[in-house]
Amino acid sequence: MESLPQNKIKHIPKINKIFANPFNPVGLRGILRHNEPLSKHTSWRVGGPAQWFYEPADMEDLIQFIQQLPADIPVFWLGLGSNLLIRDGGIKGVVILTSGLLNEIKLLDKNCIYAEAGVSCARLARFAAKANLTGIEFLAGIPGTLGGALAMNAGAWGGDTWSAVRGVETLDQYGQRHRRQVTDYEIGYRDVKGLNNEWFITATLQLSTNPNKNGLEKIQALLKQRNASQPIGLPSCGSVFRNPPGNYAARLIEQAGWKGYHRGGAYVSEKHTNFIISTDSATANDIESLILDIQSSILKMFQISLISEVRIVGKYK
Repeated sequence: MESLPQNKIKHIPKINKIFANPFNPVGLRGILRHNEPLSKHTSWRVGGPAQWFYEPADMEDLIQFIQQLPADIPVFWLGLGSNLLIRDGGIKGVVILTSGLLNEIKLLDKNCIYAEAGVSCARLARFAAKANLTGIEFLAGIPGTLGGALAMNAGAWGGDTWSAVRGVETLDQYGQRHRRQVTDYEIGYRDVKGLNNEWFITATLQLSTNPNKNGLEKIQALLKQRNASQPIGLPSCGSVFRNPPGNYAARLIEQAGWKGYHRGGAYVSEKHTNFIISTDSATANDIESLILDIQSSILKMFQISLISEVRIVGKYK
């Protein structure tokens, strides 16, 4: 394999000073950075730095990178950075970027699609629609990648990701690939429990033929509905809280008086109160404290525990 250009590896020897085990990766074709600002890679545009940040060239390069990582280096996977809050102190270890990199997608047969984890949900929905397949149009409104959608069973408008999954492929901490069945996982509402220390890298989706060939029209209708009701174009993570059984998180938040409320540089959207918007002055701490205070308020007023859809990671500054 082609070696990494010298200007891309100038920070690599410093890893030996940070971690107990030596790490001198060779033969890599991706890009390794030190102290990469993660605010550049999240939809809220906040968050501290990644101690190490790797952009693999392709799947084989990713596998080679994982195989060379010592066991004491934590790994965090990052797609489009939605449904994710990275604290202001950043993330220790290595953050691996998949978005725009692990992006192969193809039709296996007339009803099956194979896609890598870095494929955006929107692209996957459009690909299926153009192939006259139906069942995942809702993914067009999910601001993330397939890997994230698999990890949280992302959904919208009554659909969810795992209803279309026939099988997945994972990568373990030693760089070994595994084929897994749907039955290997416990699938719930916005929740997936499975094997530890394995990460989704591909999925095969089983869909139905769309005899009306109107998939793109359905996608446009769903996006129009989303744009009318949500603060699209502003820095957010999408919906912050799951809808509790028989109710809506946005309704409860508005009834509790949080509409338009500001905390530092973050505020509750007036267009859709299940969205928290960040401004240029926002910190991750502003957003996290707002999430916690809303949860406490709803529990006190309605005796309902709002569960956050947001994954909160990293160190406090």
